[in-house]
Amino acid sequence: MVTHGEQIDSNGHFQRKPRKKGLTVGKVLFPVGALLFVSFWAWALFFASKTSVNKIEDRAWAERAEGICAPVKEQLRAFEMQADPSLDVRADLVVQSTDTLGRMLDDLIAVTPSDAKGQAIVPRWIADWRQLLDDRYAYSERLRDGQNVPFTETAVNGVPITERIENFAGDNEMPSCAPPHGSVL
Repeated sequence: MVTHGEQIDSNGHFQRKPRKKGLTVGKVLFPVGALLFVSFWAWALFFASKTSVNKIEDRAWAERAEGICAPVKEQLRAFEMQADPSLDVRADLVVQSTDTLGRMLDDLIAVTPSDAKGQAIVPRWIADWRQLLDDRYAYSERLRDGQNVPFTETAVNGVPITERIENFAGDNEMPSCAPPHGSVL
């Protein structure tokens, strides 16, 4: 059987046609693609900045914030222990826990970070927290109106506000300053 690219010579043997010499698209694109792939990963692993866009330089402020937020996490757990299926009780607990978070924010803003980046981005983080508190108060009103609905939160540029708050807290080593999980309380 003779296939494409093969011929029978005068002795009855198969002979392949010689390959084309010169550049082909595959001969050019494969090495270029491989070079780009290796270059990207070399840059990403060894040269790209590893500093988070949310990390502030004032580490004392971040430590102070964690110290303020940690006891609040314990208070929120105490509210969760009082959980009840009654919508009115749930609404009261949401309001009480949200008030507690509001006092935490007031304590956090009592001292501003000393670095310029912190002074620029901490107010935005606090504004995100304030929006979350507003969302929580609105949820308590829905519960009081007899609506047994899930909690919904504001999104900023398609990102849930709790994710924005949590990213900032995580990047600044303040895990207790992340929003509560698993419950609106």
